Amino acid sequence: MSYRAPTEDIRFVLNELADLDGVLALPGFEEVSGDLVDAVLDENARFVEQEIAPLNRTGDITPAKWADGVVTTSPGFKKAFNEFAQGGWQGLLHEQEWGGQGLPKLVGAPVSENMNAANLAFSLCPLLTDGVIEALTAVGTKEQQALYIPPMLQGRWTGTMNLTEPQAGSDLALVATKAVKQDDGTYRLSGQKIFITYGEHDLAENIVHLVLARTPDAPKGVKGISLFIVPKFLVNSDAGLGARNDVWCASLEHKLGIHGSPTAVLLYGSGKGDVGSGAIGYLVGEENRGLEYMFIMMNAARYAVGVQGIAISERALQHATAYANDRLQGQALEGSKGPVAIANHPDVQRMLLTMRSLTEGARAVAYVAAAACDKSRRDPDSGVRARNKAIYEYLVPIVKGFATESSVEIASLGVQIHGGMGYIEETGAAQYYRDARILPIYEGTTAIQANDFIGRKILRDGGAVARALSAEIRSTVAELEEAAAGEGPDTDGLALIARRLLAAVGAYDNACSFILKNAQEGLRAVFLGSVPFMMLAGVVNAGWQLARAALICSHRSKAGTGSSFYTRKFATSVFFAAHILPRAESLSHAVLEGSVTIRYMNAATES
Repeated sequence: MSYRAPTEDIRFVLNELADLDGVLALPGFEEVSGDLVDAVLDENARFVEQEIAPLNRTGDITPAKWADGVVTTSPGFKKAFNEFAQGGWQGLLHEQEWGGQGLPKLVGAPVSENMNAANLAFSLCPLLTDGVIEALTAVGTKEQQALYIPPMLQGRWTGTMNLTEPQAGSDLALVATKAVKQDDGTYRLSGQKIFITYGEHDLAENIVHLVLARTPDAPKGVKGISLFIVPKFLVNSDAGLGARNDVWCASLEHKLGIHGSPTAVLLYGSGKGDVGSGAIGYLVGEENRGLEYMFIMMNAARYAVGVQGIAISERALQHATAYANDRLQGQALEGSKGPVAIANHPDVQRMLLTMRSLTEGARAVAYVAAAACDKSRRDPDSGVRARNKAIYEYLVPIVKGFATESSVEIASLGVQIHGGMGYIEETGAAQYYRDARILPIYEGTTAIQANDFIGRKILRDGGAVARALSAEIRSTVAELEEAAAGEGPDTDGLALIARRLLAAVGAYDNACSFILKNAQEGLRAVFLGSVPFMMLAGVVNAGWQLARAALICSHRSKAGTGSSFYTRKFATSVFFAAHILPRAESLSHAVLEGSVTIRYMNAATES
């Protein structure tokens, strides 16, 4: 089936939950009106539905091809990327100084979601380019920014992130690529990088690689890593393209999913090209601070991958919903003259609502995080900036970890709803499952997100942000209880949400207390529960946002300004409270029992 951007829910979350008006009132966004945002969302929906979504299946069955170092992308990708570039989509969020449009991250989040839902493999190229632009904007010299950023914003060039090597995956201390300084101030790089998304392709004139490497006298470990710009083609002082650099694509990986995205093995210093032996690179910032700089790009990418999780969830949901409404099988429980659509069967309804509620809950958390990011950068009050910075940093690993893990569950349920037909590639359901599986892995695995969440977001501030948000959740519970005590058809639903959210936030508070109490002497027990704790935080925060949505929908209904959308949204919130929020308590138990469990772990995992 074709993809349709979920603009009604997107607008609801932007306006009712993520404070779009407050973001647009920030300094620097004076020219960004609500009407402009609506126009951007409408044009984005048209573009992805008509131009990008039809290529999703094409990329899956006709992947990019490699031949003698040259990569040809899937049919239609080059034309679509040219239209993407001409539409100005790459520059949507970036600085106007370099030719970007300077829109809020809160506006960029749904645009990115729709792009990735339409075609995840295609959208990875702009995602990595965004990261390169952010890194150079933050730590590049003015000369580097002027030379490299405008062509990337225009879509004439793209960017990549080169971290991983055969022996250095998540442990970047093992990076071995060498960078030797030359008399002219440039560096010559030699080594191999793997898993480089869009490391070679035919979509753009040039590719700007950001590469982690070591100088000969660098300290061992992560403190000895530096960051370099290594363009595929050298750039002349007039911004024209010069000699072919000594960076070559040795092969493309054969993958479980995202087939349309070329994942390259890159060789630096193989002696090919026009510059002699060793790829010419340019230092970014100072030597031995490369990992620090690369984290700017990685953090941007981690949020973006979380949005990819929401995107693939929405696509799988739409596909499964259409199939469930069309597929006739079995009799209605109440009796019927003939077979009914499987969407009428209670367990199929349960699966569809699990998919919908997890998707919409994760979307709300991600957009609220984007608003916090905008406020952390532009609010005139330094205290407000600091508070929102802490909230955004707290939410990023949740967005990445919870949304991507949920996407695998959601895509799997989509296959299940299709039954045996879901296991057949022609129906398309299997592609979403295969594509989703990479999301909890790349740009930092779920475990890495969870370790970061505990180490840098809970322990570092003594749980201050977590406790503050917990207090806000309890205020929402009080609002729910007050509304449930009134009159109206929604009171039982509001009461259910209040009960389950109160239990969930209590479970979260207990898990937080355990982590803080055992951080010194029981660190292994704490980190044994890191992923359950992060997923617990995701469940609670998504449940909180859907509870807020339920209150809004109930108020609209009582005021006589409701609609079928608000009725459906309220029902989704009730379902999440009944079927998903109870996960919080079991996840909390997994954390709380860590002190005992850890004693048996070695015996249980011995080969």
